[in-house]
Amino acid sequence: MAELVKAIVEGGLCQGCGACVAAVGADRLIMQMDANGYARPARIAPPRADEDDVVAAVCSGYSLDQDADGQTYDDTWGPLVSVQTGYATDPEVRYQGSSGGVISAVAIHLIKTGAVDFVLQTHASSKDPVGNETSPSLDRTAVIASAGSRYTPSSPLADLETHLTSGRRFAFVGRPCDVAALRRMALRDPRVDAQVPIMLSFFCAGVPSRQGALAVLDALGVGHSDVREFAYRGRGWPGLARAVRHDGTEASMDYNSSWGTILNRHLQFRCKICPDGTGEFADIVCADAWYGKDGYPEFEERDGRSLVIARTARGRSLLDVLESEGVVHLDDLPTDEIQQMQPYQFDRKRAVLSRVVALCLKGRRVPRFSGLKLKQLTMKSPPVWLARNFWGSYRRIPKGALR
Repeated sequence: MAELVKAIVEGGLCQGCGACVAAVGADRLIMQMDANGYARPARIAPPRADEDDVVAAVCSGYSLDQDADGQTYDDTWGPLVSVQTGYATDPEVRYQGSSGGVISAVAIHLIKTGAVDFVLQTHASSKDPVGNETSPSLDRTAVIASAGSRYTPSSPLADLETHLTSGRRFAFVGRPCDVAALRRMALRDPRVDAQVPIMLSFFCAGVPSRQGALAVLDALGVGHSDVREFAYRGRGWPGLARAVRHDGTEASMDYNSSWGTILNRHLQFRCKICPDGTGEFADIVCADAWYGKDGYPEFEERDGRSLVIARTARGRSLLDVLESEGVVHLDDLPTDEIQQMQPYQFDRKRAVLSRVVALCLKGRRVPRFSGLKLKQLTMKSPPVWLARNFWGSYRRIPKGALR
């Protein structure tokens, strides 16, 4: 009997993307929220004979292999074709996005020009304002409605088979782990490359549980049943966490309070050993191009600005078209300046190996990583800093199941 799905979940390696459901079959696995508030696969029928092999092939939480294919590869920042900052020139798109609205601008352009039939992206659930759902965006209105970060679990790949069976072409917007899993699925299923010409992602600091979102509501003094709409970010940069009650009244808090003091304390375990918070497998990846000093961002509200990285020639070509048509404004950025905008991500990847060693010494299942330059980054990192990361991880890893 296949046990790999169970081992991945109990070992804390599941990211909740839903790739296993799409690959194994929705008649055998479904995604549902567990008791800790994370999206996890649950069995509804006996496993297929080849299920372990299938899951091992598609799960980016279990295994992650990078092959830059001759492209320029930065040990910290991954494949780099170009590095820029910029924003959508459409004021509404820029305002509604989490930073400069570039991902939304790209998505709208792809639909408008007929390059894709739709964009598959995650947005607020129609049934639960603090939750997520993933569905096709067919026009500008739908893309804008999906703009802004959603700091709670989602499983955008769980229903992928439905979209592939339709035969339609679509762009995909997802977390780095979602895109990485989709690339792995493409190695098994040629329909992915044929029907998904563009994959878009963003820098990700981790996925908070549903309990994190409810903790934000508690801090705002808003009951869950009273919420009509909930936004984690957007409508400005960095934007506010906003809860709109059924009577139309609002409660809000700034980004540094919502993410910095509440949500980031509810991250799922796998995110703490993630070597790809920067979307290395996407065609185009965006992030907050924070202003700041001494390596620490400033969070006061201002016009949004995105860090925009093209990771493939296809992504660069698309950005060239958008720039030439005035859809986005872009300025070149020296690679060494990314660290000042994203100090957390600069440290995050180089800490992974020390944390994985801690996991191993605790006798836990460890993910398989290759081609990500983790050894090189470790060798370039201060030994005392690495030791602190190792010990901090070692003492926090529990004896029971990880989530």
